[in-house]
Amino acid sequence: MSAAANTPPMAGRMAENIMHFARTLRAAGLPVGPGKVLTAVDAVRAVGLRRRDDFYWALHAVFVNRRDQKEVFDQAFHVFWRNPQILEKMMGLLLPEVRAAGSEEPEKEKELSRRVAEALSAARVEPPQGEGKEDRVDIDAALTFSSKELLHEMDFENMSAEEEARAKAAIAALRLPIQNVATRRFRSAASGRRADLRATMRAALRSGSDAIPLRWKTPRRRHPPLVVICDVSGSMSRYSRMLLHFMHAVTSDRDRVHTFVFGTRLTNITRHLRHKDVDVALDKVADTVVDWSGGTRIGACLHDFNAKWSRRVLGQGALVLFISDGLDRDNAADLAREVERLHKSCRRLIWLNPLLRYDGYEPKSLGARALAPHVDDFRSVHNLDSLSQLTQVLSQPVIRRAGTAMEASL
Repeated sequence: MSAAANTPPMAGRMAENIMHFARTLRAAGLPVGPGKVLTAVDAVRAVGLRRRDDFYWALHAVFVNRRDQKEVFDQAFHVFWRNPQILEKMMGLLLPEVRAAGSEEPEKEKELSRRVAEALSAARVEPPQGEGKEDRVDIDAALTFSSKELLHEMDFENMSAEEEARAKAAIAALRLPIQNVATRRFRSAASGRRADLRATMRAALRSGSDAIPLRWKTPRRRHPPLVVICDVSGSMSRYSRMLLHFMHAVTSDRDRVHTFVFGTRLTNITRHLRHKDVDVALDKVADTVVDWSGGTRIGACLHDFNAKWSRRVLGQGALVLFISDGLDRDNAADLAREVERLHKSCRRLIWLNPLLRYDGYEPKSLGARALAPHVDDFRSVHNLDSLSQLTQVLSQPVIRRAGTAMEASL
């Protein structure tokens, strides 16, 4: 018999409140089931209610499995268990804001996650009881935008839990039509410019006639290898969660896809993303990547890639997708030399930067300045439309424009 079974039942309505808190986390997108609720109740029984920190970390140990879930749990905990400062921020999201003319803009504080705000507001709305059949309301949808169109244009950072789930479903159905290129191998053809001497001699021996039938061959074409190098540091964490779904969809769609993530170190996650179930794949990635939502050392990570992996995965004219905002903790030390080597080793280097969604964006950071001269294309990656545009770019012929990609994109 476990130690939790020997403890007295929890006083008051704490067990019921923990159940409602678990429902709130589930509405915010965390995978919470009945088993975790029972485990959370046992954990709270074990640590007691004398200290708020012990109560917080007991629930945290049960409900948080991945690093990207910590921020949602933290905000939901402080709001649900009545932290006044966080509660005021949530109410500020639900009420209109009125400012006097000429007043200065306050400092931008950390916003409450929209997923948490909607989950908490939905948890507080109870369905009316004892009412009759609901009246039918007809809404004229003329001159309005469809939800699908809004979803494609919405920033990944501003999506609710429901919108994020729909976006993940759309990403799972996404396909990348990478243009096929000629290889050094040949295949048989009905006609062509190059005679296949071996096939011709075999045909002549089989026929046994005086005439020698010519056989032809043509270069075999296939899509080049695709290499994805994605930044999972703190400044990219909200986008990395959605982009991992994109990487899983691409890995499931074609062969010869190699995926790496980096923060302060480089991690190869190709083997994990080959799992058919996206949830299992991302759980394996979360267990493998130890520098999630940390700092960024772009130059050091690209050096590791060039030294250990470039000869293995960049053969046969590989296409490289480099996903990062260009913010480097090491002040871009040796970054220019490493990205130049990467550019010379691949067929095409495309830099995907979510900061490009801003009209006035300029590469002012040292990391962005070091990266800009050595990329062939510079694209934004912040919503579904940007991913759809990426599919069009990858299907176009390769044009090397080193040093001009930044100006062409901006």
